[in-house]
Amino acid sequence: MTQTFGSSAINSETPPTSAFLGPSLGSRFGSARLPSGPRWRRLGPLRAPATGAAAAAGEVGPLSAGQQLSASPFLLSWEAPAPPEGGSGIMAAARSSECFVAVASTSTSKIPAPAPVYSKELKKWDEFEDMLEERRHFSDLKYAMKCYTPTVYKGLCPCKPDKIKHTVLRSEEVQYIIRQISRETHESADIIQEEASIILDEMAHKLRLGAIRFFAFSLSKVFKRIYKKVCVNEEGIQRLQRAIQEHPVVLLPSHRSYIDFLMLSYVLYTYDLPVPVIAAGMDFLGMKLVGELLRMSGAFFMRRTFGGNKLYWTVFSEYVKTMLRNGYAPVEFFLEGTRSRSAKTLTPKFGLLNIVMEPFFKREVFDTYLVPISISYDRPLEETLYAHELLGVPKPKESTAGLLKARKILSENYGSIHVYFGEPLSLRSMANGKMSRGPYNLVPRHIPQKPSEDMHAFVSHVAYKLELLQIENMVLNPWNLVATVFLQSLPRMDFDVLVKKTVWLKGLTQAFGGFLVWPDNIAADEVIHSSLLLHSNIVNLTKDQVVLKEESGEQEIAEGLIFQHITILMCVAYRNQLLNIFVRPSLVALSQQMIPGFRKEDIYSCFDFLRDVFSDEFIFFPGNALKDFEEGCYLLTKNETIQVTPQDILVTDKGDTVVSFLALLFKPFVESYQIICQYLLKEEKECFTEKQYLTGLRNYTYYLLESGDCQCYELLSSDVHKNALAAFVRLGAVSKNKSTDEYTYKVNDEATIKLEEMLGKFHLSESDSWLWWHVLGRLMKRDHLRLGVMSWRKTKLIKCPL
Repeated sequence: MTQTFGSSAINSETPPTSAFLGPSLGSRFGSARLPSGPRWRRLGPLRAPATGAAAAAGEVGPLSAGQQLSASPFLLSWEAPAPPEGGSGIMAAARSSECFVAVASTSTSKIPAPAPVYSKELKKWDEFEDMLEERRHFSDLKYAMKCYTPTVYKGLCPCKPDKIKHTVLRSEEVQYIIRQISRETHESADIIQEEASIILDEMAHKLRLGAIRFFAFSLSKVFKRIYKKVCVNEEGIQRLQRAIQEHPVVLLPSHRSYIDFLMLSYVLYTYDLPVPVIAAGMDFLGMKLVGELLRMSGAFFMRRTFGGNKLYWTVFSEYVKTMLRNGYAPVEFFLEGTRSRSAKTLTPKFGLLNIVMEPFFKREVFDTYLVPISISYDRPLEETLYAHELLGVPKPKESTAGLLKARKILSENYGSIHVYFGEPLSLRSMANGKMSRGPYNLVPRHIPQKPSEDMHAFVSHVAYKLELLQIENMVLNPWNLVATVFLQSLPRMDFDVLVKKTVWLKGLTQAFGGFLVWPDNIAADEVIHSSLLLHSNIVNLTKDQVVLKEESGEQEIAEGLIFQHITILMCVAYRNQLLNIFVRPSLVALSQQMIPGFRKEDIYSCFDFLRDVFSDEFIFFPGNALKDFEEGCYLLTKNETIQVTPQDILVTDKGDTVVSFLALLFKPFVESYQIICQYLLKEEKECFTEKQYLTGLRNYTYYLLESGDCQCYELLSSDVHKNALAAFVRLGAVSKNKSTDEYTYKVNDEATIKLEEMLGKFHLSESDSWLWWHVLGRLMKRDHLRLGVMSWRKTKLIKCPL
């Protein structure tokens, strides 16, 4: 079956958002109209001359690799053969598919068969090894006191912390800034030098082997008690070991818990790899004893904001670069900047990434390896705390007393952790042909340079690539599926129905390439029952019914909060982990729900609009909307959910169930943003701060939920509130202005009304959602049942011939 995307129908230079937002808001994005004229005439699928009887009948056949073709402008076509023997599911077929691309050419050319466009390798369960298994059978003291001789970069000897500090303070870059500040402020250079020394003393690590051994012993005891398994892909460890010997290494883990950096150091110590030096927030310094222990185990501390302090920025960046150039230990930091409370990947921060790239661009190192690491939790330690914070409770200050109070976690079961070390990415290879090092050679290395626009674009590209790799390697567990299904039927659900729908979702997740860990040779009801027991703080299993917990019991909740809201937001966090698998096909499904008709360019324009609106909720490559659209369509086509013609995208008879589920999955985000638009239009203040906006919107949400006018509990999340505000500023619906000491916001009524109207085009009523579950239930009860499905957009009726 040949699938064709008529990319010629889309002007790739102007994002097609104005088709929905009109002149008031859409003018910010350009036009969605198709270019006219013979140059842009859309042709049909690429076809090869037929032979034999087909040729006699005037037919043409599908193009095969190496055949001659006449290419139409901007036409993308691929041949999707059946899955190869030994493969399974959509991704197996994707690996064998052939892809043909021809751009703006009317000449006859010969094109070889290149690599597939979307060929994500499926991860396998047997790649992981449980590193706690050995720990359960041997002495923790012997483990902590083992002979520790980690592999180092090109045989270098570890550099003592005092020597690093001396090197930083005497560096040409720091001395240049000291002289510059001295001239500007007329202060003595010695005084500024002393200030730089104090800054360095505050931030620098004091790595000690004794502290590492202490943590190895302590963490081994704790992890064995609260975790069933700590699984690591040993192939990734071997790749990392080779990388550390060749070039400086930067470790970039996902950030879902405070356990992340402790776990990473624990894993590297276990495998005799150098323990990393870790960028940590200043918050930890307030913890007596613990702060210094972290410093001695490799943590170096940075302020959350530098406030334009040139001296601090220079000392900090030179300190990081000095450690990187020496290469005796990997440098570790979190691209997201902070822990994700909602379990969705946060948009990347570029500051530290800029710093670690600079030695390569200044030719101080030959290359640098960037290693994406994905850390997945069955159950994060902070799940309840995160729900409180999302409901507006301030984050508690880190303290030793708070840590001691948290010792009750030792009696809890937190399931398993999966740590996946990705392929080390060579900065040299990524920069080749994209970023020139020439501009850095025009001035002395020690003189600070403002990054160019090209450099900003390159850093952004690398950051998003790394985060997408983190997302790709995140492990899903059965509870992610259970929570997704259960959220559609709050507050209770029959256990048997839950099992059937979860098994259906399991198949869909695996078909879309999800990295799902599901125990083999165990009945589905047993797997799901085990998940319910692990998360008994959220749901109860009572008389064959799964019921959302509405009473806190012994759990502490903040004053003014409703426990049901806490448990729902915890469920939402687990569902959010699944959304990355479905986000692109779901946006295609949503677009089909919102568009009257089936024209491909209209659906793409709506897809691009939704992608832009939700780009703070999910990670997309900037400026890559067309490829994301093609990926979403590709997955749906592979699953036989849609059929793509040169002009239209049609839902197949068997695909309506999947399309409706995907639209229902993302309905809360559309509904939340629409309600936020309505709230902003009710805003009486001409200008407001972010704090006023968050407080007012939360009160408005409580009012809607209590009155029964809204059942969208995701709207309680401050994460959604902040992301929506950022999106509305980007779309021009809200303007952002800097006042004396904080930012203020002002609503653009006309643009906000247009945005609310556009979001309101999506309609999936409660009866529609019930109907979807009803049909799915019948499908699973009677496998031989054939469905003739009529379009919901026309009749909202499903015929089920018995």
